[in-house]
Amino acid sequence: MPDEPVAALSEVTRTYGGVPVLDSVTLAVEPGVTAVIGPNGSGKSTLLRALVGATEPTAGEVRHPGATGPKPIGYLPQRVPFREGFTARETLAFYARLVGDDPDAALERVGLGDAGDRRVEALSGGMRRLLGIAQAVLGDPSLVALDEPASGLDPGMRERAFRAAAERADADTAVAITSHALDLVDEHADRVVVLDRGSVSAAGPLDDLLDQRGVADVSELYRVAAGETGARAGDEGEGPDDEDESDGEGERDGGDAEPDVHVTGVSDR
Repeated sequence: MPDEPVAALSEVTRTYGGVPVLDSVTLAVEPGVTAVIGPNGSGKSTLLRALVGATEPTAGEVRHPGATGPKPIGYLPQRVPFREGFTARETLAFYARLVGDDPDAALERVGLGDAGDRRVEALSGGMRRLLGIAQAVLGDPSLVALDEPASGLDPGMRERAFRAAAERADADTAVAITSHALDLVDEHADRVVVLDRGSVSAAGPLDDLLDQRGVADVSELYRVAAGETGARAGDEGEGPDDEDESDGEGERDGGDAEPDVHVTGVSDR
């Protein structure tokens, strides 16, 4: 394992209209799967955007000492409206040319090898999420950040999407995932970060956190670390985190809204 983390946030604060969405967050992202959990509006999406450089912190510092290569960072936002009229293979081929990767191999990696000739608009919601994951991991980035990759999917497809994401993690690659799917976090995460109202209320290796808090699983950890209000919000379902709306980022910060399709290392931001 490298001496330095793949990425690190130091005292990162992000405010919108004077309201802190992230408040003095210090966090190291190491190889393996790090799951970021918390109630809607707790700052999870903002944390991922700050982590990958899609959102500038109001204060603090974000570093990527272990993120290397032609495309050091891959990012999947909650909403990726791929352009209609193109097949899954054509869509990935556009991005793959920019980082020297093989679109067919990328489709195979996420289990879409048989869907390459299907147009994007004909793919199911789960398949589009898998296509988004395939786009995010093109170029074999050292840091992969995925915002709710299992959101809104049926049980079988959400497991498939989460597993496809988690399988990218290895001794040199960090995968950071936001999710309300606490059962999948239990199954796949190496580390967990619990956010509550923009602050880190718990962070560390999953087994250590369970032992420290005296709980059996991630659902209990969530209730203890985020509080009963957060637990009720997190139990409401698998829908999107809706932080774009609840944080008001696009409106209150004068044009800091997330682009439709962002490829970190390729997009201008």
